Amino acid sequence: MTIGHHVHPLAQTDQLRAMHTVIRDRDCTREDFVFHSRRIIRLLLEAAADLLPFTKKEVTTPVGATYEGLEPAAAPVAVSVIRAGEAIEGELRDVLPGVRIGKILIQRDKRTKQPHLYYQHLPADIADRHVLLLEPMLATAGSALAAIDVLLEAGVAQDRIIMVNVLSSPEGLRRVAAERPQVRVVTSAIEERLNEHAFMIPGIGDFGDRFFGTTDSGART
Repeated sequence: MTIGHHVHPLAQTDQLRAMHTVIRDRDCTREDFVFHSRRIIRLLLEAAADLLPFTKKEVTTPVGATYEGLEPAAAPVAVSVIRAGEAIEGELRDVLPGVRIGKILIQRDKRTKQPHLYYQHLPADIADRHVLLLEPMLATAGSALAAIDVLLEAGVAQDRIIMVNVLSSPEGLRRVAAERPQVRVVTSAIEERLNEHAFMIPGIGDFGDRFFGTTDSGART
């Protein structure tokens, strides 16, 4: 598919594809799923951090020379979409120690099939910050757009939102690009398509259930 310049997929290296092979396997143990997912999440967070603003900074090296380097312009905040987004928080704290994390709970209404906001708790100064939106799965983009709208209503500018995402569907990416074109998406893989039940193909099952070990992924059904 043709992707816009606001989509930042990880380089599809052999190492990344090998990790995806492990976590996509329906017979993968939870221990292996968590271990390799966390490795992928670490790569995503490093890529997302590279999109944050930096300012110039000079330091003196141990040999007395000057190194013309960079430092983060301002501390970002993160917002995780409960519950799958919470799988990213552990690695985030390693990459950005001390980062403040807000929460959003969105669930799809069983009758209308529309996303419904149940809970939000955001850092007080979020409107002045760049925001890492932690949402592992981007399928139809309904929940993701609802989460983005929560941030916009809190005063966050579109171009300050970076979604950290494990898997994206072409349909979801196109919808985000059409409706919230300045939001950037960092993803580890762009899937082939959505099937008639809006599941990503080849897919991974329910990321949150597999990561937290709550139910079977449903991959066999």
